[in-house]
Amino acid sequence: MDVSQPVEDGTPAWDEVARRGMDLVGAALLLLLTAPLSLILAVWIRLDTPGPALFRQQRVGQGRRPFTLYKFRTMRVGADDAAHRALIAAELRGEDTRRRGSTKIDDDARITRAGRFLRRTSCDELPQLLNVVRGDMSLVGPRPCLPWEADMFPAKYAERFTVRPGLTGLWQVRGRSVLGTLDMLELDLEYVRTRRLGTDLAIVMATIPALLRGDGAR
Repeated sequence: MDVSQPVEDGTPAWDEVARRGMDLVGAALLLLLTAPLSLILAVWIRLDTPGPALFRQQRVGQGRRPFTLYKFRTMRVGADDAAHRALIAAELRGEDTRRRGSTKIDDDARITRAGRFLRRTSCDELPQLLNVVRGDMSLVGPRPCLPWEADMFPAKYAERFTVRPGLTGLWQVRGRSVLGTLDMLELDLEYVRTRRLGTDLAIVMATIPALLRGDGAR
């Protein structure tokens, strides 16, 4: 790679090399440090409801390329996503879907007892560190969306797909589930257009207190 030349989204190539290095070192270190916790959570998930501890799902990455995302399972096996699809469609129409301060489905019966804890603490996302190591994701970037969500997004937000999706991002530190889909997409564009290594470091540092406070988690 010629580090003097910009890459796809206009970011200097040296910045991309440094970001990838931060991703690899950071994700590998976090995987090592959280391994005991991940083992405990995996056992709890298996004991809580029937089904695997690890959940695999197709998501859309950089350049709209599909990849397999890893998460800890938070829902019952075979749960219907019709309500989720309807919610996203309503938000993209500009409707206010907030209930009790959250845009998530209220009292979602699909979520398991363990899943509620995992989502509230964001521990369900720990396996995504594997996606970061593999290069599917970055530590910081737009939220990794589902293929049918990507098909529904207005064309004006296509720029969000010029970078890798992230384990955290502006959407994580500015509200999480209190933000609707359109709010999230606007933050994605803001991130892509102001993206620098220093910005990523600031978002990572801001994510830690946001997680500890449970800001917008549901």
